[in-house]
Amino acid sequence: MRAQADHATSIVDFDDNRLLPQLFGEHDRNLARIEKRLGVTVSTRGNRVALSGPEPGRRAAKDVLGRLYQRLRLGHDVDDGAVEGALRMAEHRPLEATAAPGDAPDIVVRARRRAIVPRSPNQARYLALLRDHEMVFGVGPAGTGKTYLAVAVAVAMLLEGRIDRIVLSRPAVEAGERLGFLPGDMREKVDPYLRPLYDALHDMLPPEQVQKRLERGEIEIAPLAYMRGRTLADAFVILDEAQNTTVGQMKMLLTRLGENARMVVTGDPGQVDLPRGETSGLIDALELLEGRKGIALQRFENADIVRHPLVAEVLEAYDARDRRRRRQARGEEAR
Repeated sequence: MRAQADHATSIVDFDDNRLLPQLFGEHDRNLARIEKRLGVTVSTRGNRVALSGPEPGRRAAKDVLGRLYQRLRLGHDVDDGAVEGALRMAEHRPLEATAAPGDAPDIVVRARRRAIVPRSPNQARYLALLRDHEMVFGVGPAGTGKTYLAVAVAVAMLLEGRIDRIVLSRPAVEAGERLGFLPGDMREKVDPYLRPLYDALHDMLPPEQVQKRLERGEIEIAPLAYMRGRTLADAFVILDEAQNTTVGQMKMLLTRLGENARMVVTGDPGQVDLPRGETSGLIDALELLEGRKGIALQRFENADIVRHPLVAEVLEAYDARDRRRRRQARGEEAR
């Protein structure tokens, strides 16, 4: 694909006409979305797309089309999520760094069932941290991809033979961590609390592969309450919902890290379900460890949410109300 541009119109030519129906979307819905979001006019003729409008919008639209076209060339679908992700990346990408049409996405995580690409600049930075650091904290609202992307990187490293196993952990706050009182074996006891991690795994691997690797111990379910006394070597460890750990539990887990191991801690400090007065291990760890050598932190925002757009609206409404209440409380204290 090659592009030529003048002061008002950019012309983009595509090499493979067979990919264009998927690129444009049913009834050109993807092009209409690009027009509305970026303030440009998109017209097509054969394998040629004309982008008209302000220079920033044309550059961003070319970037979006390039990312989506490259996905199709790699054999991956272009769905609403992919379009939204490409739009977010283009909107936040500096103009001087805009990718040439057809360039590969910045970072691609390849699992058995799909290739994962970042859908926001913060996701791109997070993937880079997961690739380059042995201990990473990913914190922010639900739906920002912090756990999903960690599972994707873990699966990719397992398939590449860079680690021997994936260890998934999550505090079972609702059960008070007294798992012995729940029916079934250990996996059945914690399944309800680890379901989001299972869902991510099944996105990356065929179900039969997930089951076989669970049976062989290559994917291990390790409830936080059962982690004491262990050294986790040659493993990719993911602690999800870490805001619901105590200070002691967090210290215990972080000190389990062994040779050739990686650890990712994810959570939302704004959604602590611990008993009133109990300090969150995640919040405490962030205050203590942020900025330490070798420890990376990526903070996500409502703008990074990749679920239904209304999720961001709902969270923003709750956050706005919480901010009003805090201001009112400070005003009452001042009086």
